[in-house]
Amino acid sequence: MIRDPALQEELTAYLDGELTSDDRRRVEERLARDADYRTELQRMQRAWDLLDKLPRASVDDSFMRSTIEMVAIAAADEARTQALQIPRRRRLTIIAGAAAVLLAAGLGFGLGEQFGNRRETQLLKDLPVIENFELYRQAESVDFLRKLDDSNLFDEEASDAK
Repeated sequence: MIRDPALQEELTAYLDGELTSDDRRRVEERLARDADYRTELQRMQRAWDLLDKLPRASVDDSFMRSTIEMVAIAAADEARTQALQIPRRRRLTIIAGAAAVLLAAGLGFGLGEQFGNRRETQLLKDLPVIENFELYRQAESVDFLRKLDDSNLFDEEASDAK
């Protein structure tokens, strides 16, 4: 008995007359030289001959009607199931959209805060310069101001004590 499904399929196609002339010639050459292949063909041919001897089943109108009714009921059930899934999909789409909007808003707010705080932080660092800008303008040069700062003549502690 041949266990290879491809070979059984080939023999079935041979018995049905579905092979091309080249394929049929190749199968017949193998049948001439391979006893196991020939035995499998004979076994399949006997099984098919027995199937031909079985009585044909007759189907009356009630069987056909009940089968059509079962198909119609199954189709109606499937349509009902799909109709119930539509609102659920719509809800899931709305929820996903709302979540995406909230995520984008949160991300935008967070980035805005981070970049906005940088500007404010820089302004706070520059506040002493801004407050005394008019005095600095009266200085002879920036080099003079640097030397004045390096001299520690005006400590911050002294200005905090006022």
